[in-house]
Amino acid sequence: MKFEKQASLLKKVLELKNEPLSITFTNESISSDYNGKISICKALKEAVEGNSFVINLESSACPGGNWHCGLSKIPTGEPKKRLQNFLTRGEKLYHSIVAFERLIKLSSPPPTGLGENMVICPLSDATLRPDIVLFLCNAHQACRLISLDTYWDGLQPKIELAGALCHSTISYPVITGETNLTVGDWTARRHQNYGADILFVSIPYERLDNLLKAIPLSTAGNADMEVPDDFKNDI
Repeated sequence: MKFEKQASLLKKVLELKNEPLSITFTNESISSDYNGKISICKALKEAVEGNSFVINLESSACPGGNWHCGLSKIPTGEPKKRLQNFLTRGEKLYHSIVAFERLIKLSSPPPTGLGENMVICPLSDATLRPDIVLFLCNAHQACRLISLDTYWDGLQPKIELAGALCHSTISYPVITGETNLTVGDWTARRHQNYGADILFVSIPYERLDNLLKAIPLSTAGNADMEVPDDFKNDI
């Protein structure tokens, strides 16, 4: 009930078209109505429409997503060479192996050992405490979320803007505890047909309570703008 109320408030205040998502790593055995294989980037797109998914080594359709999200080890040897070749000559996302490896080595490590299952579902349907609350939103809504997130301490999040969608939306904020805003990667956006205006904002759940408490106090929430009399001549 708590998660449902939080989702309802966020949708109302921010005028969200898409459901906020709960993402949780767990070793618990969780049932899912979806029995096929699915990639993480597709699951994120379908979850905002009300669907729920349990992603693990058996249900994941994307080997890259598996190691980006810590469900499997980073490939080495010949599998690593094939991956490097695919990203530079197939997807053509990086000019060279050096460029790809630089991105990986300067990013946060995968969240290995967090759990065998990753549950992705609408926040309103969550039965487990989320590790991350993910918003698929427009720039206007993303700005409000970041403003509410920084309301209490004024500390800007250290953002990882690009790279694999599943890394920047899930792995990076899980490992660092940082709120993140990302555009994702071009392959995921193109293959899953994400809307041209969609941005991804990930809020670690431990930060969400303060964000919600800021809503009635901040104009990024639903507080009214007030201009003190002694400031009116300055604007």
